[in-house]
Amino acid sequence: MNDKISLMRSLVERLNQASLAYYNGEGERMTDYEWDAMFDQLKKLEEETGEILPDSPTNKVSEDQIAGQKEEHEFAALSLAKTKKVSDLVKWAEDRPIWISWKLDGLTLVVTYDNGSLSKVVTRGNGHIGTNITHLAPAISGIPATIKEKGHLVVRGEAVISYADFEQFIIESEGDYANPRNLASGSLSLKDVEVVKQRHIQWIPFTLVYTEHEITSWGKRMQLLEDLGLHPVERQLIEHPTEDHILQEIDVFTKKVTNKKNPFPVDGLVICYDDTVYGATGSVTGHHATRAGFAFKWQDEHADTELDHIEWSCAANTITPVAVFKPVELEGTTVQRASLCNVSECERLGIGGKGTKLQVIKANKIIPKVIHVTEAIGTLEIPEFCPVCHAEAKVQKSESGTKTLHCTNPHCAAKQLKKFARFVSKEGLNIEGISEQTIWKFVNEGLISEYADFYKLREPEKVFKISNFEGFGKKSVSNLLNSVEKSRHTDGRHLLYALNIPLCGGDVAKKLIERYPLEELIDIAQNSTSLFGDDFADIDGIGPEKSAKFINWFHDADNRAHVAHLLPHLVIEKQEPIEKGTKCDGLTFVVTGDVHHYKNRNELKAYIESQGGKVTGSVSKSTHYLINNDAESQSSKNKKAHELNIPIITEEQFIAQFGEE
Repeated sequence: MNDKISLMRSLVERLNQASLAYYNGEGERMTDYEWDAMFDQLKKLEEETGEILPDSPTNKVSEDQIAGQKEEHEFAALSLAKTKKVSDLVKWAEDRPIWISWKLDGLTLVVTYDNGSLSKVVTRGNGHIGTNITHLAPAISGIPATIKEKGHLVVRGEAVISYADFEQFIIESEGDYANPRNLASGSLSLKDVEVVKQRHIQWIPFTLVYTEHEITSWGKRMQLLEDLGLHPVERQLIEHPTEDHILQEIDVFTKKVTNKKNPFPVDGLVICYDDTVYGATGSVTGHHATRAGFAFKWQDEHADTELDHIEWSCAANTITPVAVFKPVELEGTTVQRASLCNVSECERLGIGGKGTKLQVIKANKIIPKVIHVTEAIGTLEIPEFCPVCHAEAKVQKSESGTKTLHCTNPHCAAKQLKKFARFVSKEGLNIEGISEQTIWKFVNEGLISEYADFYKLREPEKVFKISNFEGFGKKSVSNLLNSVEKSRHTDGRHLLYALNIPLCGGDVAKKLIERYPLEELIDIAQNSTSLFGDDFADIDGIGPEKSAKFINWFHDADNRAHVAHLLPHLVIEKQEPIEKGTKCDGLTFVVTGDVHHYKNRNELKAYIESQGGKVTGSVSKSTHYLINNDAESQSSKNKKAHELNIPIITEEQFIAQFGEE
């Protein structure tokens, strides 16, 4: 008996430590697979002994500990009982109509509206008391400031980050987040709204907790949220919840996970009664309301395999270990690679060298994951040099104690990912069909280290190498090379934008090219002896700061070399400098609404600028004219123009006064 109690204490301690890290954006302590197995072991011991320790996770709600002003929930946010058996769901449903929906893997937020306006956003906390993070609402997509609903409305939803946005963040940042949920949780502990906004957190409602309308159908309550523009979780009604019917719907949702049709991380499914009155009649056992809902978690299929090697790949500033092992079949697909996240995860698992025996799963049926080392052979060798640029690599320890490997070379090609992405973008050289993930792959495989390398991908040995990459069939390689070939034909404006020159966006590049031919422009910049670098400062919209940045960029030897290597691969359209007219000289315009004479508003803007005018996005005291074909519109711009006594003219009136003769 004492041995069992001792084991229970050990399990409780390990589970609570892992939960604390999981719910607060810290490094991952164990996989969901391990946590579930340990939780089930603890639960079985509690049943055998009749003892439940005070801090047992079976008897309390997992809690986020986001710092900030604490607030008691108006309605307790209890957790759901969990099962991996469909028979449990059938028994629970009692042949009543039920709904099945995603169990989103994020951070629960309770959002409250009063008289159509957002009044507060509170984290779930321990289910009774959470943290008020209303100040972060503008940074979270899906939480509108106002809705068309008067009265009191309380909605519970999940703050999540898509797999695509998470992968992008990991490529660009130096963070040590293990998964999207980890990142979402860590992000909501930040104070800076602009920083949080860059994490692309989305809030998806999963239940309407309170409304002043008398709606007793869960489905109709969710439809109300839909009608209010709140985009609730995907869901499906099961009128007659027999085992076959439930299995059928679970299979539909499961296929969306395995086929990657669902962009957000999920860790199971939720079922609830359509009859919300009946659902509220259950009792509370531990931290579960017995009729509030039931969570179904998939049985993770695991496989035993053998490590071949660790592949270290560099993205931005971090060098990430990836386990490459003998192929195994999991969830209907062949798996032979799994990210190990960082050095700390390798140490936690006890990863060794070639031949190490591993157990792997596809976590939540989608992400390959090493869950256990059954036998370590040899020791893990952490590289001393960056796999991309071969500069020294060093292990660094974050504030949370997570160890990550970093490249020490600030000029490493892997750190230029955003620049390469801008280079191939539509506004740049427009190499269609090449994503940042593809660029990252090419950089790590040594195919791309500077801009000119995109035009060397046609070399036979490189084509052969790309053809052997996962996901690159004959057709995709052909499409890529055709796109690269097509992009060779460009003009000076797109090239200048593609070069990532500081402060040289599309408009600045356009203004420079309108004044000078490309060759002359580069020659002036490279040979400028101006003390302040103000050779282009007199161009409207450039000024001394942008001029200096442009010239200083071309004074850098590495930048000049990159341009010199790139130019022979391009056919640059000759553009004669545009002589500007004076019909709009010194005037500032705002254009709103549809246009009819010009192809679009951009063409009208281009004409105004060609005549010495300026176009801005909002009406202010410095605006001279608002162009709007609907002069009687009650739009905010029209109202502002009336307040400031700014003339509102139609497109025809503009043409009559400022158009070409």
